[in-house]
Amino acid sequence: MTNYARAERLALSDTLLATGPDVPTLCAGWSARDLAAHLVVRERRPDAAAGLVLPPLAQYSESVQAGVASREWSGLVDQVRQGPPRWHPARVPTVDEAMNTAEFFVHHEDVLRAQPGWTARELPDAEQRALWRALSMAGRLALRQAPCGVELVAPGHGRTLVHRGHPLVRVEGAPAELLLWAFGRRSVAQVHLDGPNDAVERLQGSAAGL
Repeated sequence: MTNYARAERLALSDTLLATGPDVPTLCAGWSARDLAAHLVVRERRPDAAAGLVLPPLAQYSESVQAGVASREWSGLVDQVRQGPPRWHPARVPTVDEAMNTAEFFVHHEDVLRAQPGWTARELPDAEQRALWRALSMAGRLALRQAPCGVELVAPGHGRTLVHRGHPLVRVEGAPAELLLWAFGRRSVAQVHLDGPNDAVERLQGSAAGL
């Protein structure tokens, strides 16, 4: 069974080396170098990673990330490629799949789709299924502050109500595109929204809750 978290990690690492450290990403204000540093801090510096979710520690986290980002580029990318240290739970493949499938797919697309002339990758069905499983778990968290009800529909994979509310907006697309949309990459996600116009506009303008 393919570990798609691992596969996307390796593919992202190859993309980072090919694009270089200074290209933009879909993460506002972040270059590829900043994104790589974020991933290293997330896995190797738990003291600083806490600042990603705890505002009082955000300044410390930013300081540590800036230091990591200043490292030599190929060495920084190599740390992304190697993955977490031996003590990290994600060294266990099943934990890695649960923690990182969505994370590394989305961040890979953050680099790819920020470049001129990008096209969506054709993913194998098995990876789309893995992304649908990841979305089913993460969608409720990502859309917990949605201004209306949200149902995600992936033809051939299923549908899931991720946020209760009225009116209801249905968002349809491939699992990969729905995952990008749910994680706030609204401008590049190839999805179709169906619902009252005002609800669709409010939902498209809302921020992801991750």
